[in-house]
Amino acid sequence: MLAVTQGEPAGIGPDIILSSWLGRREQSLPEFLVVGDADCLEQRAHLLGLSVPVAVVRSASEAMACFDEALPVFETENRVTSGIPGQPDEADAACVIEAIEIAVALEERGEVTAVVTAPIQKSSLYSAGFHHPGHTEFLGALGTKRTGQPCEPVMMLAGPDLRTVPVTVHNALSEVPSLLTQERLETVARIVAQDLSERFGLARPRLACAGLNPHAGEARSMGHEDEDIITPVVERLQKDGLDIRGPLPADTMFHAAARKTYDAALAMYHDQALIPVKTLAFDSTVNVTLGLPFVRTSPDHGTALDIAGSGHANPESFQEALKLAHQLSSAGSE
Repeated sequence: MLAVTQGEPAGIGPDIILSSWLGRREQSLPEFLVVGDADCLEQRAHLLGLSVPVAVVRSASEAMACFDEALPVFETENRVTSGIPGQPDEADAACVIEAIEIAVALEERGEVTAVVTAPIQKSSLYSAGFHHPGHTEFLGALGTKRTGQPCEPVMMLAGPDLRTVPVTVHNALSEVPSLLTQERLETVARIVAQDLSERFGLARPRLACAGLNPHAGEARSMGHEDEDIITPVVERLQKDGLDIRGPLPADTMFHAAARKTYDAALAMYHDQALIPVKTLAFDSTVNVTLGLPFVRTSPDHGTALDIAGSGHANPESFQEALKLAHQLSSAGSE
């Protein structure tokens, strides 16, 4: 049983959750419960014309017992104010945040095996005083609270033919050179290698590091970061036994033949990682958070406020996130 957070009530989270429950048998989806507001989901089902019975539950065992007949919802104390599609309300921030906390707590208690999160509207959360850059960082804070040890969450985008990891994430491009340190790159590379081995079952993961600058700096003629930051880390990790190479020119890393030579590409900034993976498989790519004491996946798209409630939301990425969460949590329990 997986825990799914409802996400932004005004976005497509409710749409893709409802349609996925309807397609649970056809798509061979694992069982899941939703943490959120049952009334909001019922209202969205009515708007979309979907026949989805909703059952309020207070435990994963109750959810498992009713999943075949109804969508189980573990309700938050904070409720959705309106849930009008396309119109986010910062008053709903407490419900969104509480849902994430409850889902993680359910996993910690062993009631669910993994957490799958629907997209959140960060601007609404910021207005309500949310102090984390995004979902990933908030989950990292929850992981740190659980273990008592600093938890370094790492975003990985996993598609059918490519996995990419941005070393720096939600930062302005002008800030990347100062944020790209040897310490940061080494930390990310070790976490990726460890999780690919322990959760994805790759005995010796092959990592490829993209260069920061065009042509990976071309012997410092286009920047010094590739030789001063990336090269020393790669050499150090190679000495420690990791299968890693780089820096490689990013413009030649993502064609079909190149992709066969590595299991994950480390990109130095957000778009360098997300553009190739989304171009190859926009609808089926999954966001996986590595470095956490629990499995977390999410669809690789945002709240799509413009199509929420229209019936046009594609649930494929969410369904792939469900399948991958089940796969990773099952592998971790073996």
